[in-house]
Amino acid sequence: MKIIDLRSDTVTRPTAAMLDAMLAAPTGDDVYGEDPTVNELETRAAALLGKEAGLFTPSGTQANLAALMSHCGRGDEYIVGQHAHTYKYEGGGAAVLGSIQPQPLDFEEDGTLPLAKVVAAIKPDNYHFAVTRLLCLENTQWGRVLPMAYLEEARAVADRHGLAMHLDGARLFNAAVALGVSARRIADHFDSVSVCLSKGLGTPVGSVLVGTREFITAARRWRKLLGGGMRQAGILAAAGIHALDHHVARLAEDHRNAAALGEALGELPGMAVKTEWLQSNMVFVEMDADVSTAMADWLKPHGVLIHPGTLVRLVTHLDIDAKDIERAAGLMAQFFSDGHHLKDGQGKTPDYFH
Repeated sequence: MKIIDLRSDTVTRPTAAMLDAMLAAPTGDDVYGEDPTVNELETRAAALLGKEAGLFTPSGTQANLAALMSHCGRGDEYIVGQHAHTYKYEGGGAAVLGSIQPQPLDFEEDGTLPLAKVVAAIKPDNYHFAVTRLLCLENTQWGRVLPMAYLEEARAVADRHGLAMHLDGARLFNAAVALGVSARRIADHFDSVSVCLSKGLGTPVGSVLVGTREFITAARRWRKLLGGGMRQAGILAAAGIHALDHHVARLAEDHRNAAALGEALGELPGMAVKTEWLQSNMVFVEMDADVSTAMADWLKPHGVLIHPGTLVRLVTHLDIDAKDIERAAGLMAQFFSDGHHLKDGQGKTPDYFH
């Protein structure tokens, strides 16, 4: 029985073609800068996003932290969303390891940070306050795509107030495909961008951080301090190159599958689909926690995996096709039609959307 794992797009397995590329990759010692495949990935990612240089890191968490530590010094501040990955889901690394103060703000319903509140949060030039250095945005944000007009306005605000801008672009290519624009057009508004290769693009490991040469030189030093120096990492970088070549355009399929799943679930009792958030490869459903827990337990032996909670996130990816979506939706409908939602469960709301 095929497992339909809707918990995240991080659960994908490398394709056969990707494994072949990894097996054939020429390698060297990347700490010495001598791995040709890593160098190629960094160069290609930077060019693709319109930046001067790139840095391959083991994870998106490390890419973002290296970026924050390169933009901000000890005692500086960055403005970020209350539920943004860099603030909420990365272990507090900016504060713990970078001594950088976060200034979190609530997101709007569309996933944007209200720019008037961003301006109000910028600290005056006074020794009582941390120095506000950076505005950090996220795209996509819980599946929501930041509008291009908003990015232009955010860039103008940052320029007026002397702030740098970093994009946690873990799912940047999902945003680009959803908007029908190049990833570079989005990246052009930012001083630095991190892109996760192991989410929608389906590689087993890694992210790339891009920016100016000077910025990436600083970030490379922080990567070393953070334990991110790897040796023959070309085996992993080859997967990233393959993904950039073959797995970007196909993200549209994931988006169609998410839309189909959202439409099917919208007809079921007890599942309130947040249709306004359904813009890329994520379906968010508001449910009773006990019911979602019972559903997760019932679906698991049937080969469908979900995270229970009051806000259930279902994620499509390259290991899930249209037939899988039909099967998963059918099983969820059966859960309700058979009355399993009437049984008691142990409600829980896991607070992680990676």
